[in-house]
Amino acid sequence: FLLDSGIAYPVLAGYPRNSEDEEYVLVNNKCQCVTVTSKFVPSKENPGEEILERNIRILVPLKARENISDPLSPLRTTFVYRMTELCKKCDPVEIELGGEIYQAQQSTSCDEPETCYTYNRDKCYTTTFPFRYHGEIRNVQAALTPASCYAD
Repeated sequence: FLLDSGIAYPVLAGYPRNSEDEEYVLVNNKCQCVTVTSKFVPSKENPGEEILERNIRILVPLKARENISDPLSPLRTTFVYRMTELCKKCDPVEIELGGEIYQAQQSTSCDEPETCYTYNRDKCYTTTFPFRYHGEIRNVQAALTPASCYAD
């Protein structure tokens, strides 16, 4: 797999410090199985000083397909992780400008489709398959993640 290291990470900036030894989750990307956390730890060079430590946890799914919605697609052999994509925030937020409220996105690349290496259980994935019924073959759509495709 590839971790793109030549990019600045402005989204992973600071956070309020409330209690000792508390680890903060900065990124939890279920689509690409990546979690980024950070916490303050004592410095090895100067024990009286604390430094911010970041941990990146990547789970590479076994037998992931190039197209996760097509079980017949070839196995994925390359996994690419870009921190700018993992950290993007596409949910609109309300901001006030000149006394008026506007909807804004915190990232500029939200229109690009996200590459998923495994199913994000919050999203609905479907596929079509041939189904023989009374001697006639029909293409039927099936839910690959039924819990997120159908309302309770």
